Amino acid sequence: MKKSIYILLCAGLLSVVSACKKDTEVITQLDPALKLPVPEPPIQGFDISTIKDTYADIADYANSAKWGPYNLHDPSVIKDGEYYYCFSTDAAFGYGEGTLKPGIMVRRSKDLVEWEFRGWALNGLPQQAVDYIKSVNATYKPNSGIWAPYILKVGNQFRLYYSLASDGFRVSAIGLLTSNSLEGPWTEAGLAVKSGTNGPGTNAIDPSVVVTPAGDQYLYYGSAWDGLFVVQLNPATGLAMNSGDLGTRIVRRGKTGNTYNGNLEAPEIIYNEELQKYFLFVSYDWIDTKYNVRVFRSDSPTGPFVDWNGENADTQSDHVAQLVVGPYAFKEHQGWQGTGHCAVFKAPNGQYFMMHQGRPHENKFFMDMHVRKMFWSDNGWPMVSPERYANVEQTPITRADIIGEYEQVIHGYNTVPGYATEQANPDINVAVANNPMLNADGTIFGDVNNTWVFDETKSTLEMRWAGGLFVDKVHVSRERDWERKKTSTIVMTGYNGGGLALWFKKVN
Repeated sequence: MKKSIYILLCAGLLSVVSACKKDTEVITQLDPALKLPVPEPPIQGFDISTIKDTYADIADYANSAKWGPYNLHDPSVIKDGEYYYCFSTDAAFGYGEGTLKPGIMVRRSKDLVEWEFRGWALNGLPQQAVDYIKSVNATYKPNSGIWAPYILKVGNQFRLYYSLASDGFRVSAIGLLTSNSLEGPWTEAGLAVKSGTNGPGTNAIDPSVVVTPAGDQYLYYGSAWDGLFVVQLNPATGLAMNSGDLGTRIVRRGKTGNTYNGNLEAPEIIYNEELQKYFLFVSYDWIDTKYNVRVFRSDSPTGPFVDWNGENADTQSDHVAQLVVGPYAFKEHQGWQGTGHCAVFKAPNGQYFMMHQGRPHENKFFMDMHVRKMFWSDNGWPMVSPERYANVEQTPITRADIIGEYEQVIHGYNTVPGYATEQANPDINVAVANNPMLNADGTIFGDVNNTWVFDETKSTLEMRWAGGLFVDKVHVSRERDWERKKTSTIVMTGYNGGGLALWFKKVN
């Protein structure tokens, strides 16, 4: 099986905000004349087939009530009562210098499929972060959009962390807002981490927090420069246990010569109670092209975190190319790129989910919400569904259901050192040319040396290649076929022995 890759030409650059750009890429100021509507209730009679890849017809602020799954970048998700709430970066298609509204976008949903846009958590920038940036240098301008919020609940208090960067090199702050309600109002409660030009090469953006079984709290943050860091929080305040503490570095990327192999950012941390391990999801590469999600794990919240092969994540290398999700294209679709900066969360029934942005290759400046079910491999690594979540009924899958033709995406990876200029090609992993055929006699492609076995009790399938020399094990479920607009089909997700992610979708 060979990896197929589109060679894509990316034309033009549009100024679009991202929680993952360098500090020198400044988000624009708000137009004071801009009038924003009060969010309206969602349209009754929701039809999932109306969700589109692009949304230019509703992109202006006058239509923000219709932004449910659109303009989604750097999400964080929490469930409270009957609703899931999503907080995300101030990013909107078509808005740039002088027109972008800051305040942290807010959405909610009862089923993770139909999303209602609720507006903004704040009306402007948090003053404490602005004051810090100005205190470093009065000429520095804070970015006019808030990046990468993170939401959690401690006791009866909701804590909403945010990032504010500036045009000063690495001069950024992670602040804390508190409220008794996810609908606000929000009160400033201090700055958890502040970074500056001098000192360790860290950058105070992209926060994520974990609470240990013992009740200890740790905040993970950072971007390119010198890697990702962890700092212990005071559970009572939500701020750093020791004021001014930048924490300890836990993840780095490799270099080719003197050039980093791409961006590193967006840590998302969870604790899996069943596996008793901490899983740290991070994003590699440029936000609107090669952006992809990797994962490391540890027995301790402070690490060391390791990759698939057990290599320390703080080693200056690129580690195993274990893409939990990356740019991909099934047939009959141009594909998705910029698939990074994820939120990972657990539903009350124990089902894990991942949410991340997806940028259609048709136009990489649109930012769509992707929600995927997450499963766990036999060796304890997370893997996500090949198709976006659509609340498809999970009726039992039999061996007879498995027989048929599948499209396959292999999440290979091509290292391209550099950033936006060098990584203009999204390196989309395109479905392989020849669709695998799982035959009724247990062979693949009718070759007796390549066989498959399905375990109905565990809903897992093994594909044994070259007489069992190579074995791929995948989880089987039902999901919507978004490319063919089919309500339900069989999908499979898993890893090969080297940690390479494999996706399958049944088409016949």
